[in-house]
Amino acid sequence: MDRRHFLETAAAGATALALGSVDSFGKETGKERKIRIKPLTQTVQVPFGDVKALYIMIGHNMWCQWPTEAMGSDPESAIKHLPESIQPDLKLVCKNEYWKEVTDYASERGINMLVCDLGEGLFYPSHPELAIPGTWSVEKMQQEIRRLNSMGMEVIPKLNFSTNHNGWMKDYQHMVSSKPYYQMCRDVLSDVYEIFGHPRYIHLGFDEEDNYDLQKGYTYMMMRCGENWWTDFLYITGIVESFGARAMVWSDYGWDHPDFYTRCPKSVIQCPWYYDDSLQGYDPDKMNGRVRNKVLCYYELGKNGFDVLGCGSNWVSAYKRRKGVNSDEVMGEIIKLTRRAVPEDHLMGFLSAPWANCGYQSHVKRLKEGIDLLIEGCR
Repeated sequence: MDRRHFLETAAAGATALALGSVDSFGKETGKERKIRIKPLTQTVQVPFGDVKALYIMIGHNMWCQWPTEAMGSDPESAIKHLPESIQPDLKLVCKNEYWKEVTDYASERGINMLVCDLGEGLFYPSHPELAIPGTWSVEKMQQEIRRLNSMGMEVIPKLNFSTNHNGWMKDYQHMVSSKPYYQMCRDVLSDVYEIFGHPRYIHLGFDEEDNYDLQKGYTYMMMRCGENWWTDFLYITGIVESFGARAMVWSDYGWDHPDFYTRCPKSVIQCPWYYDDSLQGYDPDKMNGRVRNKVLCYYELGKNGFDVLGCGSNWVSAYKRRKGVNSDEVMGEIIKLTRRAVPEDHLMGFLSAPWANCGYQSHVKRLKEGIDLLIEGCR
């Protein structure tokens, strides 16, 4: 079958697809119909060096664990076996009205690129079993891309292939590095590349994988190490390059693995991030421990010839909250740090990651504040 022809469930409502053709654990239960992803051409390409980007979520099941079928006959009963902090959302959290409010504001303030974290938020025709109630249809996503382009914003898809942030994969979360997993990665990335109109960049995540502390509350832990990590990383970034696009990744693997700066292909765009969550500042000469590596990462990327999209955030860590400190200064300091560390001809621009979804009014406030801090910091 031509890879541009896929399976899609019947539409339910104007903005989402029902799961009538798969059961709650993704097994086929009825007929599906073949569709073709309609061609789309994005009309905005932000000049290199002038990127002012916002990270924004459609899906949210990156910070969760998908239950196994043995835990219950359906996800509702199965997730009861999981700690509440890692239970997946069984319905899409993103609300249309909040999404529109944030994206309209982003355009008004001068954001020219959206990095959209998809997860379970987009219907993948090759894998209908990954959808949940509320998942955006292909048609809805393409309509939104056209609207965002018309407001001056290039739209970049993001999926996270870190084993610490892959709950959106459902059962494939438990199959990492297997043949079915590799095929799913290729299938889904192919879908995304077509749906987004052959985007110039695809963000692949890959952050925070080899940190035991972040998974110690899970009932199922998965961390790739050594050559296994490199095999999967190079395979997945290679898929993107085979399409003619460039991969983007978070750069924190380099904090503890200096060979990242020499082994990672220079074609991969780097998104280093640092939020000063332990209040050590931004001068590596005045820092110590692993935190120092987070700031040095910007310099190592600049020294090794990578193209860089520097990332900051107005997210507030638990430590900062205890100290009564906010993160309003972070984005401006990250802009200064990135400009010091990265040669101008390799500095793509800047990314604000408020780490808030469009499901709650309080998150909308943080997203808008993150937009403002980026725009003000770039002046």
